[in-house]
Amino acid sequence: MAPRAGGQTYGFPIYCASWLPLAHIIKPSPSADGVVDADASPALPSPPPPPMVALGGGGGEGRSGVPNALVVAALAPAAAAGAPPALSPEPVFRLGTEEQVPYRMAVHPRGDGVLCAFPNGCRLVQWESPEGEGPHSLVLRSDQEALVKLKDVGLQLAVSFSGEGSILATGGEDGHLRVFKWPGMETIIEDPDAKTSVKDLSFSSDEKFLVVNRSSGPSRVWDLKSSEAVANLPREQGEIFGFCRFSTKSDNSQVLFVTAMQGDYGKIISWNTTSWTRIGSKKVTRDAISAFSVSPDGTLLAIGTIEGSISVLGSRDMRVVVTVKKAHLGIVTTLAFSQDSRALLSTSFDSTARVTSTESPKSDGISLWSMVLAIILAILVYYYMQHKEDLLAMLPQ
Repeated sequence: MAPRAGGQTYGFPIYCASWLPLAHIIKPSPSADGVVDADASPALPSPPPPPMVALGGGGGEGRSGVPNALVVAALAPAAAAGAPPALSPEPVFRLGTEEQVPYRMAVHPRGDGVLCAFPNGCRLVQWESPEGEGPHSLVLRSDQEALVKLKDVGLQLAVSFSGEGSILATGGEDGHLRVFKWPGMETIIEDPDAKTSVKDLSFSSDEKFLVVNRSSGPSRVWDLKSSEAVANLPREQGEIFGFCRFSTKSDNSQVLFVTAMQGDYGKIISWNTTSWTRIGSKKVTRDAISAFSVSPDGTLLAIGTIEGSISVLGSRDMRVVVTVKKAHLGIVTTLAFSQDSRALLSTSFDSTARVTSTESPKSDGISLWSMVLAIILAILVYYYMQHKEDLLAMLPQ
């Protein structure tokens, strides 16, 4: 099957994905140690590596013929100025995961590796980047000894590192919430709840709070210092909560966004993070929301739907900035903004990964209406010059 325009296919259903913090993964070249040969010509600076993403998924257990794998892919060089971003068809690296499908992943923000959630528990996959080698020498090695506390705990539907990477949280299909200090894995919070499943969780940027959405009941806010629940965010009648993300505003204050389905509509609700009260709500789609993300700079939100469409909205007014109908042929499984907030990664069960620019179309300083007005004026001037004498004759003497 050919990929959709702007998408790239990798041969397996993609369940999870993330951009990579290359600055913390790729080791500097030995020439960067400050020793310079006086007789040598000055070396040209190495070009920065292209942005890269990690993708995980597969066909599951059995003999479906569809591999289970983790793939690292790089952003392809633009074919021409103004060309849309796209991933390279050839992966940088592929790691087979045998009979286990990586359903969820969390990439450590400081380069400690990729935490993968498999059906029976979690494993840490670590980077190896030989010194002085280029980014295409990146490889992944599975660490079988790490994460003993997350071995044989069942499928974790939500996994996340805090912004600085000092805390790890996982939420299980069995309803068990676990929060640990990283990398020591000392327990901060443990909250088993066999009556629900954990659907999503999110850290505040200052690492003070963790919000958890479950399959039923309110969103719950945990204080990470006291390890106590400090707020329950109730649903309104008919609402079914989905995803949750903290976002930092320009004044460094924070707001919490929660997606919900209510009847035939998908909506985004915003919450004050001091009083924990609702401060806004807007219906944004008539399709079920299957993925959600907030840009690192806090200015954009993104939703993906079960129909394969994606939309980027402004976080202040929730007006649509970019929309791509049928960006994928299947359910959108993951959305992730790049570190500079200028690109959005989306993946799907249809085995494709797509990168979409989040920047509004530019007009080179001239608006469309200005161009139309200039054309009309030019036509009127031309008509006047061609029929000047006839027009003057029509005037009263």
